[in-house]
Amino acid sequence: MSPEVPIEHASTLRQRLDEVTAERDRLAAEREKFRELYLQMLEKCLLLERGLLGQKRERFTGHDGQLTMDVLGALLDPEPEPQGASDAPTGDPRRRAQPVGRQRPPAALPRVEVEVIPPEVQQEGLEAFERIGEDISEVIERRKASVVIVRVVRPKYVRKAAVIAAVIAAIDTPRDERAAPSVDNQPTLDGDAAAQEHSDGARSTAQMPFMPTVLQSPAPELPIPRGLAGPGMLAETVVKRWLDHLPLHRLEGIYAREGLPLSRSTMCAWHLQLAELVQPLLNAMWADARGQPYLCTDATGVLVQAKEKCRHGHFFVVVAPGRHVLFRFSLQHDGKAVDAMLEGFRGYLVADASSVYDHLYGHEVVFEVACWAHLRRYYFKALSSEPELAKEALAIVGTLFQIERELENQTSQRRSHARQRRSLPLVERFFRWCDAKVSEVLEDTPIWRAIRYSRNHRAAFQRFLEDGRLPIHNNWSERELRREAVGRKNWLFVGSKDGGIANANFISLLASCQHQGIEPYAYLRDLFCLLPAWSQNRLLELSPAEWTTTLARPDVQAELTANLFRAVTLTDS
Repeated sequence: MSPEVPIEHASTLRQRLDEVTAERDRLAAEREKFRELYLQMLEKCLLLERGLLGQKRERFTGHDGQLTMDVLGALLDPEPEPQGASDAPTGDPRRRAQPVGRQRPPAALPRVEVEVIPPEVQQEGLEAFERIGEDISEVIERRKASVVIVRVVRPKYVRKAAVIAAVIAAIDTPRDERAAPSVDNQPTLDGDAAAQEHSDGARSTAQMPFMPTVLQSPAPELPIPRGLAGPGMLAETVVKRWLDHLPLHRLEGIYAREGLPLSRSTMCAWHLQLAELVQPLLNAMWADARGQPYLCTDATGVLVQAKEKCRHGHFFVVVAPGRHVLFRFSLQHDGKAVDAMLEGFRGYLVADASSVYDHLYGHEVVFEVACWAHLRRYYFKALSSEPELAKEALAIVGTLFQIERELENQTSQRRSHARQRRSLPLVERFFRWCDAKVSEVLEDTPIWRAIRYSRNHRAAFQRFLEDGRLPIHNNWSERELRREAVGRKNWLFVGSKDGGIANANFISLLASCQHQGIEPYAYLRDLFCLLPAWSQNRLLELSPAEWTTTLARPDVQAELTANLFRAVTLTDS
């Protein structure tokens, strides 16, 4: 039998026990806090290692032993597709057959045939032998790039009968009635051929009052009036600068090795003038894009050269799927820049959750469509700190993306019906999961931020279910925006606002060409041939979206064939 404890001792022991319990809870909370900090730091280290050494994709496959098969079965088992309901191809639609073995070079490339005769045959002569066969092999070789100077000669003609009549008339004219000969023999200082011809004509008229009519072809039209470069040369510099991402100082060195001393300032002046030439075409493409039912947009930053310290500018991209890929440069990343870019647009806007777009969504004119790939990135970042919860969310999101891949080749109507039957239950299950887990996770942790982001934009994430045309992600615009990200690693910054506008104009044309499957150099070369004389009311016909149809017209083919500079570029060297 235990001895009785005095009351005062019991209260002291109880107080001490409460203190020990409180201290234990405090230590446990601190330990949990330090654990979260450790996991966050570990996550950053893993991301750094993955960015330097590993793959950068964020697709979750679910093949991980830490996630039980029961959880995977519950989360990754959407309603099966009824037999015959979908005519999508079986297997992975992204898998393409890879060619194996030695490939034959393309037939379109020029070929040079070289015969290799055995030494014995060369010594004794072909007459002593009979050719019984041959073996043919093809090797790809590289010639030095060719820069051609096109010397345009425009002869002048007069009719012989008119010259004889003019001479007779001059003889019959009394000397005192003849005009005094001109003494202005100074050549023009700027080399302007038109001014020189005017001066020559004035002297001839003064010396011969009955001057016959002079016949001469007009000077060929150039993209840059009185310019040094033809359409092919201009197109090549644009493609190398903004598709191959070669800065002007590298282009300067490349052309110098080919024997053409071409300064970077000259090329920069060309591009600024060409940007003004194509600006009306870009305006027509923007107007057409704003009339589409939905657009995808994103933005990235860029440095703008300034004294002492560079300023910050921004490139916006707007993708009208199936039509255009358009870039716009702005010194600000705010609502005014967005309004100038999307003025008059009505429809769905696929974008991230940036606040610069928020003012568009409050008037039932523009409807926000959120990006599930962006949401997936939040849970992917939480894998190291909360692997079980993150995998549950990633399993549901991954199933949604798998459904979209299966519906990739379906019509918008079929895709809409399939989404209502298969994707809608998954979306509802995902947000029920978010509502249930939000109170269980610690604040300011990666998984808490992921769940909060999901719940705050719930309506925007569900909007892709309303229309079968809408994508589930914004990867199109993010992928196109990489052009500027890759470019700025080479040219570092834009020189001015005008330089940023020229950059956006030409990358818009190049990206739209690749969006339509058009070879960009040939497109720009022919565009520079046609654009100076093209009607301003039909500019959209010259956009990459309409180019295939425009190029097939007989009148366009005739105009391109008549361009002597284009003919030179098509001639084999």
